[in-house]
Amino acid sequence: MTNVAESEIAPGGQQPSGDPSGKAISDGALIGMAWLAASGVIFAIFTAIIRYVSSDLHPAETAFIRYLFGFLFILPIFLGARRSELRTKRPVMHLFRGVVHGCGVMLWFYAISQITLAEVTALGFTSPVWATLGAILILGEVVKLRRIVAVVLGFTGALVVLFGLPGSMEELQSNFSALGYGQGAMLLAAPLFAASKIITKRLTDTESPTAIVAWLSLLVTIVLAIPAAMVWRTPTLEEVVSLAAVAGLATLAHICMTKAWRAADLSVTQPVEFLQLVWASLIGIYMFGEDPALGTWIGGAIIVGSATYIAHREAQTRRQMRRAAAVDSSPEHPK
Repeated sequence: MTNVAESEIAPGGQQPSGDPSGKAISDGALIGMAWLAASGVIFAIFTAIIRYVSSDLHPAETAFIRYLFGFLFILPIFLGARRSELRTKRPVMHLFRGVVHGCGVMLWFYAISQITLAEVTALGFTSPVWATLGAILILGEVVKLRRIVAVVLGFTGALVVLFGLPGSMEELQSNFSALGYGQGAMLLAAPLFAASKIITKRLTDTESPTAIVAWLSLLVTIVLAIPAAMVWRTPTLEEVVSLAAVAGLATLAHICMTKAWRAADLSVTQPVEFLQLVWASLIGIYMFGEDPALGTWIGGAIIVGSATYIAHREAQTRRQMRRAAAVDSSPEHPK
């Protein structure tokens, strides 16, 4: 999955066209998968950097400095000729989204400092599942049995990540008692990121993509400044450089994701996100001596499968809507 704390706006996937044999579609799918695999590697790398820095620097301060650098990257938008694109008709909704996303980011950074990178990644996969549930409950989208099954499977996968595959009630109780604040933080972060995406969906009705991204960056930085000030210590040069690198890598990862979504539909590329769990596990093993449990892998696979099915159904719905719109706009279509 795309890193839940770093991803926000997903452009609609576009299937290449023009080759009746389907070769162009196949090539587009392979290119999209390659770009998404690259973004997964980058996400795993900068998550590892965050884990390394957070071992000495408080996660709240780590999160603030990372987003401060991210804001500096887009500061020219606020100061340059593109300021007109920042006009908004929904300032309160932007503010609410900034608070929600900022809280999610803070919890995500805390989770990285407390649990294995594999657990963070696997539980982060639940964000699309939460988003689907939120779309049903908040946006009033149609509830069908297949979507309910996909949501249930996604949360089942999360339970497998948390509790493993216990063979007895005693083992289940032992696994439950082993849970800590890190897992709790990640379980809270995922629905907060999902809520942020739902708000984004509403904002796209009236706001420009530039405004959506820029205001989020500014507001999250302000939100994170409050807890960071409470635990502040002057960071070392190494920490500052590391977090600046995280901001740069996050930008690069988003470029890769955008290219992936433009090359192929999300339902095609979604399964590749499971590779992010592989990269995170390997980095955790070799850099931090972590030992991901089997349940993390199995649960992660279940969650990705659920998210893939959700993306597939959404892609089918979009195609049906486009076909219906094309029929309605046809000159031969009776009005």
